[in-house]
Amino acid sequence: MTEDFLHYLWQQRLFLQDGIRTACGETVIVERTGVRNSNAGPDFTDARVKIGDTLWVGCVEIHINSSDWEKHGHHHDEAYNNVVLHAVYHHDATAYNASGIKIPVLELHFDNRYYENYLQLADNRETIACKDNIGMVDEFCRATWLDRLLVERLEQKSKAILQTYTVTGNNWEETLYRHLARNFGFGLNALPFESLAQSLPYNILLKHRDNLQQLEALLFGQAGMLTDEHPEDGYYSDLRKEYHFLRQKYSLTPGEEFLWKFLRLRPVNFPTVRIAQFSALIYRNEHLFAGIVGTNDKQWEQIFEIEASPYWDTHYVFGKSSPERRKIFGKTAYYTVMINTIIPFLFVYGKERNKEDYCICAMELLENLPPEHNAILSRWKTLGFANDNAFVSQALLQLKNEYCAAKRCLHCAFGNVIVKRTKG
Repeated sequence: MTEDFLHYLWQQRLFLQDGIRTACGETVIVERTGVRNSNAGPDFTDARVKIGDTLWVGCVEIHINSSDWEKHGHHHDEAYNNVVLHAVYHHDATAYNASGIKIPVLELHFDNRYYENYLQLADNRETIACKDNIGMVDEFCRATWLDRLLVERLEQKSKAILQTYTVTGNNWEETLYRHLARNFGFGLNALPFESLAQSLPYNILLKHRDNLQQLEALLFGQAGMLTDEHPEDGYYSDLRKEYHFLRQKYSLTPGEEFLWKFLRLRPVNFPTVRIAQFSALIYRNEHLFAGIVGTNDKQWEQIFEIEASPYWDTHYVFGKSSPERRKIFGKTAYYTVMINTIIPFLFVYGKERNKEDYCICAMELLENLPPEHNAILSRWKTLGFANDNAFVSQALLQLKNEYCAAKRCLHCAFGNVIVKRTKG
């Protein structure tokens, strides 16, 4: 038995309620189970429980054994003095609060099939524990849960954006710049790209926005990529010379080149190419923040119609020529930036400024963007979930990462349906 399951039983009112009594024989009528408390203190607050002839409003604490009350030190903690009922799986000891008042104890009884269903999920080692039972979840439940998961994912990403917003002194432009930079790292190089942006404030880049070579010098220099000698490479030497001057001017400290990852990446995704493209993004967009959140035409695709400077047509790294190929920021990269940066940014900006149209726009954009494709989403597809657009793919990723991987089946709408079944 687990406390998590008992919490679930109580919250969902799945325990037997007819004619129930406390350990002392008093009748119990649960009018309201209360609100689950995720912070310190009793498990449920604002419950309404009638014990005997008295209606109590207060907290409910849940344990496997009633002796756990004392084991957990609640008998010395005044925060538990407003507990009106101690709900347990097994009653083996009397509980008293810090004021010496005896706490009524109720043993929870339930249909054992609920627990058996729960164990089938909890003990299942499959990536998606409910894969054999997912068919019993109807379309309405699927749709409404995916809607909620998508909002949850956007809110989760919003927290990271708001943290940056606070760190930057409530500067939306700097916040957007840092998160765009992180996204240009495309997973493997996200952290070094984020560190690069933190070490090079956006307002410095804006001072050189009309000079692509200076932008490249600042970004490559701060990335720690201009420390070698390539005397035969004029482009590299010019960047190095330019950076030396700008570094002195702005008292900059370059990062470490070894942080950047090249291994197992396709050459078009090398960080050198992405930094060159990021330079082009800033060069081509004088008002990047306004272009993304402050205009009505919302031509985001045009903003990201960028390519690296001509040098990179024949290079993937400094000092080594390669067959000619323009380094255009492709559609797949654009979709990734939209899904992971622009849309969450629109969502959080709308919520912070009370502009609901931005939040609605974010959701609609996801519905109109193609879905991601990876092993997780392929697995969901085999289970009957059509991965039609980015809205669905983001929701399914949230489901897998935050619920399936953590075995939070009792907190999942699909898991709820499966645990509650009493047939089959």
